[in-house]
Amino acid sequence: MNDFSDKIVQILNQGALNLALSLGYSLKIFDVMDEIKKPATLDTLAAATALDRRYLKEWLGIMVTGEIIVLSADPPEKKNPEETYYLPPAHADVLTRRAGNNNLGVYTQETPLLTTCAMEAVQKGFLTGQGVSFDHYPRFQQFMSQLSNAKHEQVLIRIFLPSVDNGALVDRLKEGLTVCDIGCGEGVALNLMAKAFPNSQFLGVDNHGGAIASATESAQKMNLPNARFSVLDAAQIKGDKTFFQKFDYVTAFDAIHDQSHPLTVLEGIRAMLKPGGQFSMVDIKAATRLGDNLDHPMGPFLYTVSLMHCMPIGLNDKGRGLGMMWGKEQALALLAQAGFDRVEALEIPDDPFNLHFLCKNLPPKG
Repeated sequence: MNDFSDKIVQILNQGALNLALSLGYSLKIFDVMDEIKKPATLDTLAAATALDRRYLKEWLGIMVTGEIIVLSADPPEKKNPEETYYLPPAHADVLTRRAGNNNLGVYTQETPLLTTCAMEAVQKGFLTGQGVSFDHYPRFQQFMSQLSNAKHEQVLIRIFLPSVDNGALVDRLKEGLTVCDIGCGEGVALNLMAKAFPNSQFLGVDNHGGAIASATESAQKMNLPNARFSVLDAAQIKGDKTFFQKFDYVTAFDAIHDQSHPLTVLEGIRAMLKPGGQFSMVDIKAATRLGDNLDHPMGPFLYTVSLMHCMPIGLNDKGRGLGMMWGKEQALALLAQAGFDRVEALEIPDDPFNLHFLCKNLPPKG
């Protein structure tokens, strides 16, 4: 075979591995093998995972030939030798739930989910140019909510907020600020902040009624009188005088690139801020020009997620369709166009995938 044929064969194998890895992650097979900590027979693994032996055997065939799991066997001279399967600790360090921020196994679920949810709708979009409605993505949205919620629980209070403005924001939150989270989803980030900073007041907005209901219920269970939520399309904030200069701090975690009308949303956020207020926009770390992303370690993966979800979602309502890979340069340009006085694109501690765009409304001079 020529070099390109070899590349296609590799792609076919890697795509198949992604599908099988997603099964292993969702069924917690990797976690069980990590807990066993030694080579195990098929029967041992079937008993430990409570999974069907025949299905498990076929799955192990993919993992062994894909060099994810190591196959070993008793010496041939042994009577009735048995094959055993072993997940090396270095592999478990990135495939299991204990891996924390290093967990890459969880991301193997994205492509299979998106294929199930939206393959036909996206194919149609190629012909029509139309967006794909949120109705196609209930399972994917649930998965992404779980993913972002877990991340917030790990890093928001302990790592991210202390990094904002060299720790000055946390001091102000302790004293008491008014805070709004745009695209709050089920409210995990906002409720975590409300619990950590009881002297501050928090509002979460999202256009998904079910998510807002869950967020409100969670706040009630956590006894957070300083947290409230509202069903609202972020694009409607601009021009709503009830929001004008009401907030000291606004957040948007991976929410702006999905907006159909991102400039309108950003202009609304700018209007929400009090003089001297701050806006934290966390979004994907990438360049706007395709040529500048050629060495991005997850370029094909991120562009695929964007094609299958973020871009078609952003095309709804005659939208702009930014997509996940809109990039740093376009983000900075839109923020400037929205009227923010000072914008910094900052690295986030322990987060190689995102940038923190910290925007400040400078107080009037004099």
